[in-house]
Amino acid sequence: MKKSSMLLAFVASSFALVLSGCGGAASEESSSSNVASPGTSESATGGAATATSQSTETAVSEASFKDGVLTTEDVRIEITRHKVIPVGKKGNEYGNKPVIAFWYKTTNVSGKKVDPMQFLFGITAYQDNDPNAENKLNVGSLPDERFLDSQMETIKKGGTVENAVSYELDDLKTPVDLVASEDLGMTDIGKVTYQLK
Repeated sequence: MKKSSMLLAFVASSFALVLSGCGGAASEESSSSNVASPGTSESATGGAATATSQSTETAVSEASFKDGVLTTEDVRIEITRHKVIPVGKKGNEYGNKPVIAFWYKTTNVSGKKVDPMQFLFGITAYQDNDPNAENKLNVGSLPDERFLDSQMETIKKGGTVENAVSYELDDLKTPVDLVASEDLGMTDIGKVTYQLK
């Protein structure tokens, strides 16, 4: 089970790196921003992680990402909870960095081929702790073993499947920005920021 989880994380990370090479400059965010509270969740370190959202409008589509919900023509992904998991704790037993884990539900809206891993293709995580370059976070191992066998299931039209994903944190102070895109990073459609406390 450990090898399967690590292999999946490696494949997802490798694919994300390949895709990032295809990306261009992101479009400018609109000046309107919404402060929201998708909720507060307790982290494994005893603190709370809170989230605020900032949405952007694009002329390309009606897609949006705000309040922890990504809506596109094909899918609706709703983040239901999140928490920070220290090294060695359940959900991060094999990592060497603390992770932020997100639990979410993926709904197939269009009937196209969709699976719960769509999260990794539509959302990228960053920690803005480098003054000179973007700090894209690496995907961690699967934080919830309940989804080991279901994370690659094809979702039927109108169906909803749960899953979880984690990202390796570089520090425990800098907020994590989840940035959503429909076109492999070419155009941002929204950003949700998770404060780590």
